Amino acid sequence: MADDSLDQNIDSVLEVRKRELEQRTPTQRFVERISGIIGRPLYLAALFVAVAGWIGYNLLAPGWHRTAFDPAPFALLEGILSLAALITTTVVLIAQNRLTRIEQQHAHIALQVNLITEQKVTKVINLLEELRRDLPMVKDRFDAQAASFAQKTDALDVLTAIEEVGLTKGPLESDPVPPRQP
Repeated sequence: MADDSLDQNIDSVLEVRKRELEQRTPTQRFVERISGIIGRPLYLAALFVAVAGWIGYNLLAPGWHRTAFDPAPFALLEGILSLAALITTTVVLIAQNRLTRIEQQHAHIALQVNLITEQKVTKVINLLEELRRDLPMVKDRFDAQAASFAQKTDALDVLTAIEEVGLTKGPLESDPVPPRQP
C-alpha cells in the first residue's frame, strides 16, 4: 500500500515536470541549451584557452614574421569578450527567470498541499476530541494543546507574524531581529 502511494507521488511529480518541459517555447529550449553549455566548467576552460591562444599568437606573431591581427592592447579581443559577457549574462538571466517562475509554482503547490494537510489534521484532532468526550470508558479532560491544535491556522496570520519579526526582509535590508513578544 505504501509503495502505491509512493508510486502515485512520483508519477504526480513527473507529470508536473513533464508539463513544465512541454510548456517551454522553442526559444526557451534554445536558451536553456546555451545556458547548459555556458554553465559547464569546460566552457570556462575553453574560454581561457581561446583567450590565451589569442593573446599568445598576437604577441608572438611578429617574432614569426607574421602580422598580429589584434595587437596589444587587444581591442578586438576586448570587444569580443564584452559581447560574449553580454550574451552570457542575458542567457543566464533568461534561464534564471524561467527557473524562478517554476520555483514559485512549486512553492504555491507546496503551500496549497500544506494548507490542505493542516485542514485534514485539524479535522482528525477534532474527531479524536469528540470521540474522547463521547466514549464512556475514556476519561474526559481538557487538553489545552489539543484545543490549540484543533484551531484552523490562517496563512495570513502566519505571514503577518513572520513580517512582524522581520523574517521576510532580504539579507541586505534586514534589521537586527527584535525579540518576539508572546
